[in-house]
Amino acid sequence: MIDLATKIGSRVAAFSTAAVAVASLSITAVVADTIVLTADRMIDVNNGRVITQAAIVVNDNIITASGKANTLNLPADATRVDLGDATLMPGLMDMHVHLTSDATQHGYKRLEVSLPRATITGVKHAKQTLEAGFTTVRNVGAPGFTDVALKDAINAGDIPGPRMFVAGPSLGVTGGHCDNNLLPFEYKHYSEGVADGPWEVRKKVRRNIKYGATVIKFCATGGVLSKGTKVGAQQYSLEEMKALVEEAHLRGLTVATHAHGTSGIKDAIRAGVDSVEHVSLLDDEAIALAKEHGTYFSMDIYVTEYILGEGEKAGILEESLNKERKVGKLQRENFAKAVNAGVNMVFGSDAGVYPHGDNPKQFARMVTFGMTPMQAIQAATINSATLLKQSSTLGSLDEGKLADIVAVPGNPLEDMSRMEDVHFVMKDGAIVKSLAM
Repeated sequence: MIDLATKIGSRVAAFSTAAVAVASLSITAVVADTIVLTADRMIDVNNGRVITQAAIVVNDNIITASGKANTLNLPADATRVDLGDATLMPGLMDMHVHLTSDATQHGYKRLEVSLPRATITGVKHAKQTLEAGFTTVRNVGAPGFTDVALKDAINAGDIPGPRMFVAGPSLGVTGGHCDNNLLPFEYKHYSEGVADGPWEVRKKVRRNIKYGATVIKFCATGGVLSKGTKVGAQQYSLEEMKALVEEAHLRGLTVATHAHGTSGIKDAIRAGVDSVEHVSLLDDEAIALAKEHGTYFSMDIYVTEYILGEGEKAGILEESLNKERKVGKLQRENFAKAVNAGVNMVFGSDAGVYPHGDNPKQFARMVTFGMTPMQAIQAATINSATLLKQSSTLGSLDEGKLADIVAVPGNPLEDMSRMEDVHFVMKDGAIVKSLAM
């Protein structure tokens, strides 16, 4: 028997049967050769069903068996973690975060933040995100490749955090949403991702890849939080988008685009992007194009509550608040249309605009505005893994997948607010959080 009690403290009792009753404590990282997790329920995201009296066998960092406990050959010498009245599910995945951004610093306040300071802030946010149950994130934009540094530190085991797919600096046109428009002409300041014309955008894609980007993000339209841009206005031309996407796909990277406006959404889909972020102003043709091309929508439908409720205090410009008042409700209505039409959907919160660790608050909104509870969980698991082309290793609890596993008390399919109360987190076979259920 492997005794975890010596590793995770006296409040965890190790029994002769190798069962571990997990008490109320947070664990830095506990790894055993073989662990058996049991709970009253487990969500099979592939088939959209609940398995009762479930068990998962983890060997090192790999799931070696999962299903109903009485149908599995559970190893007698394994360490057992019985979670009781809880629901096991795959580690959650957020496809739109900015870990090095602070939700309390918007607008001109962000001019005070240095790259080293942003990176250090990201360390705190990475831990908060992991403990909220998100074992994988896609960081879609960070200055100075601070997200690459964060990813590397997590992968080296220097700091706790989720598995990261990172974009580095977002690409955008001069004066567009992905430029910095806060300073006057004499400062001659441009964001480092600014690129105009097909060959310039190719060069920027190559530069981002050189310095560690594993996804590419660009801004196809204006945005809410940028000074001087119109939310619905297209910024990159179709020709520029095609060059950018082609260059990224040549190198095997997926592409995300920020797009609120209808024409920008449609041209981005025509150019071959893998996902469209925000997607506020849809029409029927955009929905049809997304279905035809298999494009994923990542719609941050919770964040409007933070922007309008706390944004002014955080430094969000009045111009931006006015834009959010116009598009927030429309985005939620179009989320329902996209879901009802059967568009591929993933979970994308835009955490960093609002506080990290609050990512799960979006689940309840996704259900309120059109998804079933199962669809919302699938959006944050198997759908996101498929978007990232990682479904062979992530996104479900199948045999052979990496052991990214979370659990919440009770049954979230009956009450989605339970997703905001993740009590158990395992990432890559290591228990990083475990609270009494």
